[in-house]
Amino acid sequence: MNLDVVMLSRIQFALTLMFHYIFPPLTIGLGVLMVIIEAIWIKTSDPSYKAMSLFWTKLFAINFALGVATGIVMEFQFGTNWATYSRYVGDIFGSALAAEAIFAFFLESGFLAVLVFGWDRVKPKTHFFATCMVALGAIFSSIWITVANSWQQTPSGYHVVRTAQGFYRAEVTDFWQMVFNPSMVHRVLHVWLGAFILGALFALSIGSYYLLKNKHTVFAQRTVKISLIYAAVCSITMLVSGHFQADAVAKNQPVKLAALEGHYTTGSGGTPMYICGWPSDKDKDVKCGLAIPGMLSFLVYQDFNKPVAGLDKVVPEDRPPVWLTFQSYHLMVALGMAFIGMTVLGLLYLKLGTLYRQRWLLWIYVLSVLGGYAANEGGWIAAEVGRQPWVVYGLLRTKDGVSKAIGSEHVISSMILFGIVYTFLFFVWVWVMNHRIQAGPPEVARVAAEHAEQAATLMKKDPFAVIASLLKRGPSSLSDSWRDSPPEHVEKIEDAK
Repeated sequence: MNLDVVMLSRIQFALTLMFHYIFPPLTIGLGVLMVIIEAIWIKTSDPSYKAMSLFWTKLFAINFALGVATGIVMEFQFGTNWATYSRYVGDIFGSALAAEAIFAFFLESGFLAVLVFGWDRVKPKTHFFATCMVALGAIFSSIWITVANSWQQTPSGYHVVRTAQGFYRAEVTDFWQMVFNPSMVHRVLHVWLGAFILGALFALSIGSYYLLKNKHTVFAQRTVKISLIYAAVCSITMLVSGHFQADAVAKNQPVKLAALEGHYTTGSGGTPMYICGWPSDKDKDVKCGLAIPGMLSFLVYQDFNKPVAGLDKVVPEDRPPVWLTFQSYHLMVALGMAFIGMTVLGLLYLKLGTLYRQRWLLWIYVLSVLGGYAANEGGWIAAEVGRQPWVVYGLLRTKDGVSKAIGSEHVISSMILFGIVYTFLFFVWVWVMNHRIQAGPPEVARVAAEHAEQAATLMKKDPFAVIASLLKRGPSSLSDSWRDSPPEHVEKIEDAK
């Protein structure tokens, strides 16, 4: 075993995880958006909101499917690349992942068929319930994954035992203490808000694109309005969440905080907070840094003059890589502040009634989804790299968690294979999503007619009539409706009506 195998295994897991994480936060964010839009439809009975719900449901289903497929690969890597680590945390992760399967996956997948195919088969309130359950299942899934990851950051509710074979492993002594470990609540809220922001920016991007192209104007204006409010509320809340998250890191992982802030040497006075810069391990300083004097001391201790512990408080082998931790963290923070600024500005223009004429701002909104992805990925990079050299903080080093039976050639070959498959999946995802977006939402007139037919059938309370209606429409009615609907302007359809 050599360091190359450890580093290659880390890179492989990082790449597969980052690719997988394209999909789960988007499904979580879109799930909440679908609940909001469908609730408005239930309240107003406006068929244009049902058309919006149909559109977002299709995009949600695509991302859900890819999220499930790419998540399986990571679980295999626990056994292939990280067998020692898996044996050590098996009792902890086993309970958390089992809870995810019971409380999240079955709930989410059980109602997914009703969400996607049940529009003309169940009553609107029943379908809305299914939508809520799918969104709730996606959120529950993120809870248990974050519980497992948070335990790695701040272990609690366990003891370490030695097996008959001479291996050490952590076992749960208090399940709820393990679940509610010191960093769990703050991390879960932070993950949720990141996903909500990404979902909101994704919808905002599509709505703004339609407005710039003068397509589906009514749909686009309503999408921009709803998603802009959604994004603004979550972005401002994220600022508060980030502060409490940083407080938890300062308390539980002071070495990680020092790496996040590029704080090499403990001083005698207040510690500055860097806005940007270039950390140098050689010079033990942040080059070309822009800093606010004493601000880090104030945020941690509410005292501008109390020093914060630096990286010099631990031996070099216990320090995380500073440059990548620092840059990914500051990228996340900078993008978060940008989201607040652009959404608050958009709300101001919305209040003045001029938002849809601000083409420069709409173009920023079109590109903002890339920032949403960068912020989510950057946050996870900062969290995971900042934990190094520990795979379980203070208990198991990363180099000791790698499987003993693999060599560098095995990891390289699998990385090449994953690279080919994931590149293919990425282009398929982009093509399918672009095709759905270019097609636009279904016709409002068609949706209204289908809804009226469904209501009439259900009101008959005749099981034979219901069965006949289902056989007439066939299982592919939803996809046929989408495929046959021309991407015309919603407002033109409404005017024709």
